[in-house]
Amino acid sequence: MFRRIKNKPLRYSAIVFYLIILFFCALELNFLWLFGYSPSIKDIKSPSINIVSELYTTDGKLIGKYYVENRTPVEYDSISPAVIDALVATEDVRFFQHSGIDVRSLISSMISTATGDRRGASTITQQLAKNLYSTRNRKSQGLIKYIPIVRTVIFKLKEWLTAFKLEKYYSKNEILTLYLNTVPFGNNTFGIKTASKRYFNKEVNKLQVEEAALLVGMLKATTTYNPIRNPDKALDRRNTVLSQMEKYEYLNASEFKKYSQRPLKLNPGSLDEGSDGGSYLRSAVSRYLEKWCEDNDYDLYADGLKIYTTIDSRMQRYAEEAVNGHMKILQKRFENVWGNENPWRTSDGKEILDFPEKAAQRLPYYDFLKKRFNNNPDSINYYLNRTKKMKVFNWDGEKEVQFSTIDSIKYYAKILNTGMMSLDPFNGHIKVWVGGINNKYFKYDHVNQAKRQAGSTFKPFAYLAALESGMNPCDKFTDEAVRIPYSINKGKTIYWEPKNADYRFSGRQMSLRWAMGKSVNSITAQITEKVGAENVVKYAHQCGIESDLKAVPSVSLGPNDVSVFEMVKAYGTFLNKGIRTEPILVEKITDSEGNLIVEFKAEQKRTLTEEIAWLMIYMLRGGMEEPEGTSQALWEWDLWKNNNQIGGKTGTSSDYVDGWYMGVTKDLVTGVWVGADERSVHFKTSQTGEGSRTALPIFGKFMEKVYKDVSLGIKPGPFPKPGVEITREYQCVTAYSRPDTTAIDSAFIDSLYIPFEAPDTLEAPNLIIRSTTNPNVQENRGNQSQENKQPANKKTESPVEVQKSRKEIREERRQNKAKQNN
Repeated sequence: MFRRIKNKPLRYSAIVFYLIILFFCALELNFLWLFGYSPSIKDIKSPSINIVSELYTTDGKLIGKYYVENRTPVEYDSISPAVIDALVATEDVRFFQHSGIDVRSLISSMISTATGDRRGASTITQQLAKNLYSTRNRKSQGLIKYIPIVRTVIFKLKEWLTAFKLEKYYSKNEILTLYLNTVPFGNNTFGIKTASKRYFNKEVNKLQVEEAALLVGMLKATTTYNPIRNPDKALDRRNTVLSQMEKYEYLNASEFKKYSQRPLKLNPGSLDEGSDGGSYLRSAVSRYLEKWCEDNDYDLYADGLKIYTTIDSRMQRYAEEAVNGHMKILQKRFENVWGNENPWRTSDGKEILDFPEKAAQRLPYYDFLKKRFNNNPDSINYYLNRTKKMKVFNWDGEKEVQFSTIDSIKYYAKILNTGMMSLDPFNGHIKVWVGGINNKYFKYDHVNQAKRQAGSTFKPFAYLAALESGMNPCDKFTDEAVRIPYSINKGKTIYWEPKNADYRFSGRQMSLRWAMGKSVNSITAQITEKVGAENVVKYAHQCGIESDLKAVPSVSLGPNDVSVFEMVKAYGTFLNKGIRTEPILVEKITDSEGNLIVEFKAEQKRTLTEEIAWLMIYMLRGGMEEPEGTSQALWEWDLWKNNNQIGGKTGTSSDYVDGWYMGVTKDLVTGVWVGADERSVHFKTSQTGEGSRTALPIFGKFMEKVYKDVSLGIKPGPFPKPGVEITREYQCVTAYSRPDTTAIDSAFIDSLYIPFEAPDTLEAPNLIIRSTTNPNVQENRGNQSQENKQPANKKTESPVEVQKSRKEIREERRQNKAKQNN
C-alpha cells in the first residue's frame, strides 16, 4: 500500500503516521491486555465521582454523612473567582489556550529535565484525567506495567488521550469545576467545597484571596502543606501561589503585599454537622437502607443521596440529654454498690473468677495470639496482661490509662449501657433513636441489635390474651401462692411456684387492672395458666414481637429475649387502636439535586379490635392510677398538667440484670432498656437495680423536656375517649392508698431454674380500700395471719393521711426534695 507513494520521505512519514494511529487504536482497545483500561466515550460523558450521601432529620438538620471520599460537589458559579485565578496561575497558566496538552510547556519541561531541573508539564485537564479515571491504578494497568520506563510512557499517553476526550466534550469552565470537585485536600477531604468547610468553615464562594491561595497551594502535596499539621510550610506555599498570581497579573504588587503579609487564620469546621460520622442513628439508617440500595442499584457511600429520616432533632437531643444525665448518675450508683468487689456474679452471688479470661477468648486478638504463639498459654497470657497506653471511655471525658487487655475487659464490663426509642405509632415515624451511651467506644446498637429479657414489661401480653379470651379489667384473681405444673424431658412433670417481687402474697382479690398496675407475679402466672402460654406468645407476635418466644409457664414474666424496637412497636399497637404499624426510620430520599427518588410509608395491619386496644391503654394507665402502681415514681417529674395521662410498665429481669420502662402517652410510645452488656454484671438489690430506678427516670426526664418545648406540638393531656362502644366492664372498685414510688417490679425470683424461699418475717402490706357504694366506709384488707401481723410498735397511717390528694402528695414530695437539695 505504501509502495505506491514514490516520494520516500512522504512514504516514511505516512508509515509512521499509520503506525501511530495503529498504536493508539491498540492502546484504546487494550490490545492483548497489554495497556490496561482506558476511559470510553460513555465514561467521559458520565464521569463517576464518589459523592457524599447526607443524612437529615425530619426538621432538616444535617446529622451525618456516608462516604468513601468525603466530597460534596459545587457548581462553577458558586466558586470564588480567587480560587480559579490561583489554580490557573499555579497549575496551568495557558489553560484557556491549549486543547488538553500544552505542547509549549511540554517542550520546556523536557529541556529543563535534560538540564537537571525536573518539573512537570501536566495540564489541569491531564490532572483531571488522572484523578477522575485513576489512569495509573492497577485496574488501568496492563501487562506492560512490568516494563518500568515503557509503562510510564504508556500512562502519560493514556492521560493525553483522555485529556483530548475531556476537552472535546466539556467546556473549560466545566473542566475546572470537575477538577476542583475531585482533587484531594488531605484529612479524607475531597473537593473544594469540602475543603473550604474543613479549613475555614465557610462556603466556597466566600473564600478570600489568601484563603484560596492556601487551598490551591495544598494540591502540590496535601500532607506537606497541610495548614493544621505544618502551618509554617503551608504559609510559605500560600505565598508562592500569591507570587504566581502576581506574576501572571491576577494580582498587582500592592495586593500581593497585602495578602502575603496576612497570617493563617484557620477556622476548622465540622464536616458532619454534629455527627461523629459513626453515630448509632447513622449506622441504623445504613442497615435500614441496605436492601433498598441493593434492590434499586444505589451506592449509599458514593451516589450523593439526601436521606431524610423520621427523627426529630429536638426530641433526639432531649433523649440524649436524658440518657447522658441519668446514666452518669446510674454509673456512680453502680460503682458505689460494688465498691472494690467485682460485679460479675452467678445467680447465687458467687464471683465468676475466670470471667476476664473467658471474655478475652472471644476477642479477635485472642485468635491472633493463638496462631502467633501456636496456642502457647504462657505467651498468650503474657500479651493479654501486658500494659500499654490507651484512651478509655469515661463520663467525665476520655481518660488516658495504662491498661492491659485484661484490664480493659474488666473496666468496660462494669459500664452500664442503654437503648431508647420513641415512636409515633399513628404514622410509624421513629422520632428518637439512642443506641447506646457512646458510639465511639460501644458500637453495638441496643435498640434493634441487642435483645434482652423483657421482665415484667412483657406482662401486658398476658392481660391482652385474657381480654381476648373474654375477661374484662374488673375480673378478679387472688394474690396467693400458686403451683403450676409443666412438662420437660419427654413428659416429666415439674412444678413452677412463682413468688412476687416483694416476696409476699397478700391474699387479696385484685382486678386485672390493679394486678397489672401493681405487677403482681402470682396473678399474672394464674392468668397465663388460664389462657395458655401459647396464646400469650400468639398475641405478642400479633402486636409486633418478632423474636422467637418459648411458650413456657413463665412466659408472661419476660424470660424471652426481645429488642427495644420490638417492644415499642408492640405497645404502639395498643395506642394505634389495634392497628400494628411497622416503624420506619426514613421518610424520603432525593438525589443530590433534590429530585425525589422514593418516599416510604409505614405498613399497617389491624391485629386487635379497637375496643381491646382501648382497654389495654386503660390497663396500662393502672401503673399510675392503681394503688402501688409501679409507674408512680413518675410523680417526681413535671408531667401532669392539663389532666395528662400516662400509661406505662416497668420491668426487671432476674438478678436485676435488665431494667426496662415502656411509657405510653396520647402521642408517643417510648421504650428504655438499661443494663450492662455482660449479663453476669448487675445490681445487687431492688433499691438500686429495679427498672423503676434505672430506666423509668430516663423516660421521665425525656418527656418533661418534650412537654416544655411548645414548638414540638406535643402537649400533655388525657388519652382519647373510646371511638367505639366498650362492651366490657372496666370501671371497677378502686383501692386508694398513698402512691408508693418505691414499689418494686422484678422477676428476680421468677426464673424456672432459680429456687428461692421467701423469708418468714416479711409482712403483708396494709391498704385502705374505699368502697364505691359508700366512700366513707373503709376496710382493712391486710393479711392478718399470726406470723404476718404488724408489730405493735409500728405506727399505722391514719385515714386522713392516706386520703391526701395526688396534688398534695406531689407538692409535699417536691418540698422534701427541695429541702434535701438545699
